[in-house]
Amino acid sequence: MDTIRDALRQLLLFGLLQLRCCAFALALVGGIAVSGLLPELPIARYDLVLAYGVLLAVAARRVGWDTARDTAVIAACHLIGLLFELVKVQLGSWTYPEEAIMKVAGVPLYGGFLYAAVGSYVCRAWRLFDLRVSGYRATATTAVAAAVYVNFFTHHWLPDARWVLAAGLLAVTAGAWVRYTVGGRSHRMPLGLSFVLIGFFLWVAENAATYVGAWSYPHQLNGWQPVALTKFGAWALLISVTFVLVERTRRSGADPAAA
Repeated sequence: MDTIRDALRQLLLFGLLQLRCCAFALALVGGIAVSGLLPELPIARYDLVLAYGVLLAVAARRVGWDTARDTAVIAACHLIGLLFELVKVQLGSWTYPEEAIMKVAGVPLYGGFLYAAVGSYVCRAWRLFDLRVSGYRATATTAVAAAVYVNFFTHHWLPDARWVLAAGLLAVTAGAWVRYTVGGRSHRMPLGLSFVLIGFFLWVAENAATYVGAWSYPHQLNGWQPVALTKFGAWALLISVTFVLVERTRRSGADPAAA
C-alpha cells in the first residue's frame, strides 16, 4: 500500500508540475475560447487575441512564469512559427477565415503565439522538472531537427521524407535520456519517447485550439471535426525543433536581457 500511495503521490505531483508548465498555453487557448463568446466589438477578434497574447507574454515575464532567457526563446519560437504559418496558409494546409487588420498574407500575427506556447512549455519544463539530458548528440539532433522543419515545406513539391526523418530522429536520440525530478525523486525516460508523448498531447491541444476557432483545417470549414491523427506524428517530429533551440540556449548558459 505504501508503494501504491507513493506512486500516486508522484503521479499527482507530476500532473501539477505539468499544469504549471502549460500555464501559458492554457491561458492562450482559454483566451481564444473566450474571444469567440464575446459580442461584436469594434476590434477584430484576431487582433484582440494578438493584443491578449502580447499582454500574456509580458505578464508571464513580470510575475516570474518565464525568465528573460525563456522570453527570448519564446520570441524565437513565435518567429519560427509565423514563417511556418505564412507558407502553410499560402499552400492551403489550413486557413484563418476571419478578417483582421494585423493579418499578413492570410495569417494573423497572433498565429506565432501558438508555437511560442510550445516554447514556453519546454522552457518551463526544463526549469520546473530540473531536466538533465545525458547521451545527447547535439550536432546530429540539430541537423535532423532542421531537416524536419524544412521537410514540412518541401514535401509540397518533393517526396515527403518524414518517415526517413522519423527514423533518423530515433537513431540520433538512441541512448539519450531525459532525467527529471518530481518531489525530490529523480526519474528518467528516453528522449525519443518524450518527443512522442509531447507530440500526442500537442495533437490533443490542437483539437482544442481548432474547436475554439484558433484556426481551421479545410475539412473543418463547414463544422468542427477532429484533427487528423497524422498530425500527432507531425507534432512528435516538430517538437524536436523547439527542444534543440531550448537545449542550445541552456547549454550556452547565457541569459539574454538578464540585465
